[in-house]
This record gives sequence, C-alpha cells and structure tokens, in this order.
Amino acid sequence: MKAWQHFKTITRHRNKVILHCAKAGILWQGLFHDLSKYSPEEFIPGVIFYQGTRSPNEGEREEYGYSAAWMHHKGRNKHHFEYWTDYDPKTRQMEPVKMPLKYVKEMFCDRVAASKIYGGEKYTDDYALNYFLKLKGKRKIHPETSALIEKLLRMLAQQGEEKTFAYIRKLKSY
Repeated sequence: MKAWQHFKTITRHRNKVILHCAKAGILWQGLFHDLSKYSPEEFIPGVIFYQGTRSPNEGEREEYGYSAAWMHHKGRNKHHFEYWTDYDPKTRQMEPVKMPLKYVKEMFCDRVAASKIYGGEKYTDDYALNYFLKLKGKRKIHPETSALIEKLLRMLAQQGEEKTFAYIRKLKSY
C-alpha cells in the first residue's frame, strides 16, 4: 500500500511541476523533471519512509543520520541548489556555484509544486516563501541564486501565480 501511495505522491508532484514548467516557458525541462525518483535508489527508500505529509528523505535522515536517496537525487537533478557546489581552489572548500537561470526557474516550479502537495488544504501563495525563509542563512546556496529564488517566491506571495509565471517566462538573466 505504501508503494502505491508513494508512487501517487511523486507522480502528482511531478505532474504539477510539469504544469508549472509549462507556465514558466520551460515545458521540455518539466517533462524530464525528477525521473530519478522512480529509480530503485530513490523509490525504495521513498516507500520505506513514506509518510504522505513530508518528504520520505526526512524519515530516512531520522533513521540513519543521512538520506542516501536524497544524495542520489541531488546529484542527478540540476534544479536543486545542492547540486551546484564545487571545490574552490582559493578557499580550498566546497562552495556554492551560481545556478544557470533555467534551473532556478525549474527550482521555483518544484518548490511551489512541493508546497501544494505537502501543504494540501493549508497551501496559500506564501507557503513556499515561508518554508524558504525558515531555513534562510542555514543553507549553502550562491547569494545571487538565493536572492533570485527569494524574489520569485515573494512575487508569488504578493502578486500570485499568473503574474509570477509571466515574469519568469520573460526573464532572460540574473
């Protein structure tokens, strides 16, 4: 039963992302969004730790102290800012890298879709912004990428989906 529930949840999420990507003018990206979630490395832990109200990766982290499914996922999906880290020869540390715009757009679509799926009836247009702000300053994300995604989430909260997606479609750089 959990396998079916997890499958339905990730598929509903993916379908929402595809819809949002179409509205953002990046339909092609949306069609390939999160296909790794159906791989055994991600799907099996997703079933084991399925809860329906939050990411199964949270349950896996609570059990083991890390999520192997998440590490697999973020390493294959460029719309996650965690993918965009690299060794900096100056600092000799892993540092965030500015994300290409097309992946920031997809990240926005992903965050809004996840907020709708996990927020359910509690979802409002400020849901994704509030989640983002809760962890602001605690994540390693390039400052320009962080500023853009926050700007888009604020726009969604204040002006709604129609205006925000219209803005995203026209956005050519940041």
